[in-house]
Amino acid sequence: MPYEVPALNYDYNALEPHIDEQTMRIHHDKHHQAYVDKANAALDGTEFAELPVEEVLRKLGDLPEAIRGPVRNNAGGHHNHLLFWESLPPDGGGDPSGELAASIDQTFGSADALRTAMNDAGVARFGSGWSWLVHDGNGLAVVSTANQDSPLSDGQTPLLGIDVWEHAYYLNYQNRRPDYLSAIWNVVDWDSVATRFAAV
Repeated sequence: MPYEVPALNYDYNALEPHIDEQTMRIHHDKHHQAYVDKANAALDGTEFAELPVEEVLRKLGDLPEAIRGPVRNNAGGHHNHLLFWESLPPDGGGDPSGELAASIDQTFGSADALRTAMNDAGVARFGSGWSWLVHDGNGLAVVSTANQDSPLSDGQTPLLGIDVWEHAYYLNYQNRRPDYLSAIWNVVDWDSVATRFAAV
């Protein structure tokens, strides 16, 4: 079944002032749609076309070499953005709770230390990419991926991803990526992160 861009569960302006309406419209309607269109085109007619995107990304090495790059870039972009939109509700922010909070405290020392680690990873990412909180099979970790690479392809489970492509922030923050990274924590949905953590 071809991939589709899901509608947002909130209005395009719901994340203001942290993420502006125009950025959300372009990011969701144009950039995400382009990843979906190109992923569907690359997979069309292959045995992988009916698989969930998560499974495709875990099996990148099994794909024909001719489509592996386009699928990595575009199916990765699709899945990364699915997680991104789910993680940014208008009533987000605050701190994690429950077992997720306990694991964060045990691994990083505090939620603030996790935020610092993810911000640092996002600032340090040269060019375009993502900063991630993942479960690596042993516990929580912060990693960064280039372009639209998915942690799934490295055997990790993505729990929270922050998009540091310029299209995610440039209209509002220009070259101030650190300011964007600091602001986005005001709209992170810890409940969705906790749901993914509980499923690991």
